[in-house]
Amino acid sequence: MNARFALFVGLVIGLWGATAAAAEPRLEVRQNDKVVLIGNTLAERMQYFPHWETLLHSRFPEHNLTVRNLGWSADEVALRPRSKDFQDHGHTLLDHQPDVILAFFGYNESFAGPTGLPEFERQLTELLQGLKKLQYPTSTTDRGSQDARPQTGEGEATKTPRIALISPIANEDLTERNILAGTWNNANIEKYTAAMQRIAGDLGIPFVDLYTPTEKLFAASSQPLTINGAHLNDEGYRQLAPILDEALFGPRPQSTPADMDALLAEVKEKNLQHYYDYRAVNGFYIYGGRKKPFGVVNFPAEFAKLRKMVENRDRRIWAVARGETVPAEIDDSNTGDLVEVQTNFKNEVYITPTDEALTTFSLPEGFEISLWASEVEFPNLENPVSFTFDSEGRMWVTTMGSYPMYLPGEPVDDKVLILDDTNGDGQADRETIFARGLHIPTGIELGDGGAYVAQQPNLMFIRDTDGDDVADDYQLRLHGFDSADSHHAISAFEWGPGGALYFQEGTFHHSQTETPYGPERVKNAGVFRYEPRTEKLDIFVSYNFANPWGHIFDGWGQNYVADASGGANYFGAAFSGDVDYPRKHPKLKQFLVKQWRPTCGNEIVSSRHFPEEMQGDYLLNNCIGFQGVLQYRFKEDGAGYHAEPVEPLLRSSDPNFRPVDLQFGPDGALYVLDWFNPLIGHMQHSLRDPNRDKKHGRIWRITYRNNPLVDPPEIADASIPELVELLTAYEDRTRSRVRRELRERDTEEVMAALDKWVAGIGGDDSESEHHLLEALWVKQHHDVVDQALLERLLEASDYRARAAATRVLGYWRDRVEEPLAQLQMAIHDEHSMVRLEAVRALSFFDSQEALDLAVESLLYDQDDYLKYTLKETMTTLEGRIEATGK
Repeated sequence: MNARFALFVGLVIGLWGATAAAAEPRLEVRQNDKVVLIGNTLAERMQYFPHWETLLHSRFPEHNLTVRNLGWSADEVALRPRSKDFQDHGHTLLDHQPDVILAFFGYNESFAGPTGLPEFERQLTELLQGLKKLQYPTSTTDRGSQDARPQTGEGEATKTPRIALISPIANEDLTERNILAGTWNNANIEKYTAAMQRIAGDLGIPFVDLYTPTEKLFAASSQPLTINGAHLNDEGYRQLAPILDEALFGPRPQSTPADMDALLAEVKEKNLQHYYDYRAVNGFYIYGGRKKPFGVVNFPAEFAKLRKMVENRDRRIWAVARGETVPAEIDDSNTGDLVEVQTNFKNEVYITPTDEALTTFSLPEGFEISLWASEVEFPNLENPVSFTFDSEGRMWVTTMGSYPMYLPGEPVDDKVLILDDTNGDGQADRETIFARGLHIPTGIELGDGGAYVAQQPNLMFIRDTDGDDVADDYQLRLHGFDSADSHHAISAFEWGPGGALYFQEGTFHHSQTETPYGPERVKNAGVFRYEPRTEKLDIFVSYNFANPWGHIFDGWGQNYVADASGGANYFGAAFSGDVDYPRKHPKLKQFLVKQWRPTCGNEIVSSRHFPEEMQGDYLLNNCIGFQGVLQYRFKEDGAGYHAEPVEPLLRSSDPNFRPVDLQFGPDGALYVLDWFNPLIGHMQHSLRDPNRDKKHGRIWRITYRNNPLVDPPEIADASIPELVELLTAYEDRTRSRVRRELRERDTEEVMAALDKWVAGIGGDDSESEHHLLEALWVKQHHDVVDQALLERLLEASDYRARAAATRVLGYWRDRVEEPLAQLQMAIHDEHSMVRLEAVRALSFFDSQEALDLAVESLLYDQDDYLKYTLKETMTTLEGRIEATGK
């Protein structure tokens, strides 16, 4: 293995080494040095794919180097937002006192283009000068080696770090996905790299140009080396490692005593434990605004123990780097004990999921509830939090046995389960563990041959590649979602009708994510919109939510957002126009009068199994006080909707019943996910309160005895023409699952079948226009722009179709002809909902012409929603015009 590895390193260095040479002087490392990485996602992902760090230890096996990765997605030289009091957690540079700093900057800044260069140069110069002036006392004790640090001079000796500046890598064109990241931005990256090299030279700081060699690397590779054109995959980091290694330290030694596979595994394990510390879940309760009274009891000891565990792993790395054998089991007996936390909560009596539990429920006349699954039959159903159904009708559910967060020394093993009712008796009877080893997976949605799963601070894409329903490929797709509060983390995953994935987070969080199109940032809550096919990520709503944990689309594409903590509910179109960070939308009126709080999960009734009078009603889980499913009936309210309460669908007298998600299944029944926990308050009780339940979880099924169940359509094995015909199905969830299935089929075949189907649709009634809208949404899923179909719908007779088409126009604004002319027609539409969508769409432009068009909407009556959206669009456009002079 070592010989093959040395051959690979030699080939890469021989091919690219000349272009990657560092400016003199090269970086010096000394015995017992602490090396700290700072900067953007290029650095952050090196903790997950630590090929360079592995080479570092193998190059200097006797140095006993300590490496800490403080990289953070989308960090810039002058913009590095963190949640409250993060600096008190012990991970500033002064806390770490590094001997060596590797600084990775320039990528996010490059999107400012040539006009942004002077300010970038000023900021970078200031940063590097500041780093050079850092001083802290030298330690008279080592970091685990045998030698003490020497004292130099009289009194307490001080040291300053040695610094190396690392350029961005090039971007890679992924032509098969139409992500031309290199074409879009490499010219800018090249300019910023040259500026960084000049500054480093002026300051006498070693500099590494990664742009030049990676541009050649991408051109020579037969396979993609990035996941999205901007961020390296594992193979990309493996090939980058020797380039960076030689650029910093010169030619590699001919041989190394280390088993490189074993060394890589040890480095990954150390990085994982450091990650649990540096990116600690629930930081707001550990070091932030809510650390008192509970966090100060146990967390200082927890993190002291965790940091000693990391040091233990450092020592194992040093040993393996020297070619020594280490025990298979890691001995952490020297890391101290955890504090025993006392409860302030009287435990409730648990009602088992039997007939007794059914007596705690109250439902309207004609409805019945039954147990579909529980921890009794499926012990892995621990703290279930989110679920969805696949194309075969099976339920996928995330579990959180590690809730509320990792406990040092106890490996996490949260799961994604596939539950199935194989005999059709209304109860699950088969379980498959699709994914395991997860940590606080607060959200899930299926698509693209796998599952998108939240795992703070990342969005994972997990898939099974060999057909056994057990995941074997775990991909880190997006980084930078904050982890200040696990209850506020990205959640409520929902496919929009056009193929974007929506998810949201609550207050306290400061998230920033790199994309091939530039960084996206939001602080103190928001809703994200992610297009996996194109890798576009947008802040769909930037609003001061408390904790939004519900998002649903109706059959015409209008969306509704539920804010859990306060119990507020919002009409999504009004406050989803574009704003520029850090501005947030101001207060928006709610579309229903709050009855209870907190809520968790929402759904719209669209099932022939349910009564006719309920169709289109809004369902809302509530998990404290009133514990059940609330129900509201919509009516038009100007450009939006208002909803009035009707009889709740479900109420429970069991204080442990905690409904946290709900969705109509393929059979038309409503499924309700029950967190089932006596203690759920995260501010009123210690996060480590021993009465927090970790073993229970239930799924309930609500049916209506007077109507037959829906015959689940065949989706997974249906042909493309059969799937296209299913776009006429009554149930919203059925059509959504069909669109999701079609996005996984061959694009050319789908488009051919779709165009043939569209050609046969005639008439200008709501039904035919809705069919056309479904076709338009499928084209969005496949990123296929069809201007003719779009224009047909922009002139539809049904205002709901015109409004939906106007939203699509907003997202295709840079890919259709004369988008502003099309939006001007919508601005003068006879219906206020269409006008609102047009005003919203104009917020994504940056010109005086767009602003003038938005103002034209004042020719018509203004309701609350129109007034709000117009004011927000004008504020955004005026700010951009002032900034750019357009």
